[in-house]
Amino acid sequence: MQKSEIKLIEIIENDIWMTNILKIVRGLNLNDCWIGAGFVRNKVWDEKHRKDRTELNDIDVIYFDKSNASKKYDLQIENKLRKLNSHLKWSVKNQAIMHIRNGHEPYANCNEAICFWPETATAIAVRLNLENQIEFIAPYGLDDLFNLIVRPTPNFDLTIYNARIKNKNWKDIWSKLKIETEHINSLN
Repeated sequence: MQKSEIKLIEIIENDIWMTNILKIVRGLNLNDCWIGAGFVRNKVWDEKHRKDRTELNDIDVIYFDKSNASKKYDLQIENKLRKLNSHLKWSVKNQAIMHIRNGHEPYANCNEAICFWPETATAIAVRLNLENQIEFIAPYGLDDLFNLIVRPTPNFDLTIYNARIKNKNWKDIWSKLKIETEHINSLN
């Protein structure tokens, strides 16, 4: 296991708030289920900037289930999560249907689906397995996340990415970020 992988697991294991949320989501027993995006990204960036927890817009719960492929089912899960913790804004998305919205071929699983998320540092998700161990998926690795590099994933539209970067104002929150505005041919 690489140093960044060990560090990611350590950061999350040492955060009771995060592990409690991971336990709640694990209790849903959803197929190929993870929490991703800002839940992971913001925590690491906060750690690297020695900041208290930056407020999240939402908790992004993803799963992959072709047998329950409807927005209505996602909303039912969000309602269940709100009953378990009403203080959090939950966002639940079945990645088995997200390809339709994104105009892509069907995804095989959550790992493939997050390849199409906007930034390499955002395309990371974690879960708590039955042995209470942190697992993660990171199709572009963890280097950009830990090196505070914000770069578009190869599969994401640059116009949308650049508008997103402008709207997020991340540099105002995390001053050490290095923001890239172009795709690169390969990742380190």
